Amino acid sequence: MELLPREKDKLMLFTAALLAERRLARGLKLNYPEAVALVSMAIIEGARDGKTVAELMSEGKQVLSSDQVMEGVAELMPEVQVEATFPDGTKLVTVQNPIN
Repeated sequence: MELLPREKDKLMLFTAALLAERRLARGLKLNYPEAVALVSMAIIEGARDGKTVAELMSEGKQVLSSDQVMEGVAELMPEVQVEATFPDGTKLVTVQNPIN
């Protein structure tokens, strides 16, 4: 199977998000890459579900709280930007301060 670079990136992001979910389930705090992956995947999957950009910008802030990430991670993530595929095309979704 031949994958485009963008498809490989999404696959790696999805894998990292699954790892983050498993670590959260075990009670572990997430590091920066895991936190970014989890928020990004929530946005990408929400777009596939037909949610609007505005809905995803709001929901992106509810994925993680500061007690679920390692110290300093929230400060490293002033925003998360993800190109997501919506029914009407690809759009850039920006979530400001994704970790409360």
